[in-house]
Amino acid sequence: MSRRRRAGPLRWLLRLAVLLALWLAGVATYIIWAGERDQAAPADAIIVLGAAAYDARPSPVFEQRILHGVHLYQRGLAGTLIFTGGYGGSGARFAESQVGRRYALRQGVPEDAILIETVSRTTQQNLTEAAALMRERELTRAILVSDPLHMARALRLARGEGIQALGSATPTSRFRSLEARWQFLLREVYFFHRDRWTALTGAPAVQ
Repeated sequence: MSRRRRAGPLRWLLRLAVLLALWLAGVATYIIWAGERDQAAPADAIIVLGAAAYDARPSPVFEQRILHGVHLYQRGLAGTLIFTGGYGGSGARFAESQVGRRYALRQGVPEDAILIETVSRTTQQNLTEAAALMRERELTRAILVSDPLHMARALRLARGEGIQALGSATPTSRFRSLEARWQFLLREVYFFHRDRWTALTGAPAVQ
């Protein structure tokens, strides 16, 4: 009898573990699916989310985002290109968005088609500042450009800022190693649950 009593809770724990594993696998699958889906369509603006820059040179990750945003602009999908991202450190000469603008100008994008903000440090701040630039100009619909595994969270946050957001991830990611992609995916699974908890409780988000 005691063995049966012990086996009951163990079975429930096993079932709970299986359900949790299935849930996490489902969230990860959704994140991957959102990044692989290209929603690029006519919009008011293209928002390129910031990433690291080395002085006046974009990191490989940021360079891919810039190039994809410029490509969408050159396709005529939007007349405004918004670069986001502030100063990466206290000694940085250029904000990420300034690096993006310089790069886009060299690709032939006219200066009056580019908007930047230079204060954001996180994805949430990127989109808060981009939304403010859009509201000032009565723009509502935007294509978001980021890395595939980042896209689900970016879309969620953008829509929370009132942006009618479409996702168009970079066709290739500079996070090439399997280890780097797994780390990125695990981080995004964490952010998915943290954002849900924040929405439910009203607790401030750390990042």
